[in-house]
Amino acid sequence: MADFELGYEVCSCRQVTLGEVIHSIEKQNATDIKTIGKLTDAGTHCGCCRDKESDFSEPKKKLHLKKILKKFAKNG
Repeated sequence: MADFELGYEVCSCRQVTLGEVIHSIEKQNATDIKTIGKLTDAGTHCGCCRDKESDFSEPKKKLHLKKILKKFAKNG
């Protein structure tokens, strides 16, 4: 994540930033993508930002919720 600013837009459909996603994990105890979606709206529209396998956007996203969750989750 060091290559990305906190203002990096992870979810284009809902304009959710990396900082918002990290906040939902670290401060609001989100432990899965569904909860991140409830807290931030990320991943609740087209789903491209959820994981690499679901990403049909062009160009492909460089960062997905699954990877962020794995890096910042307290139990991950």
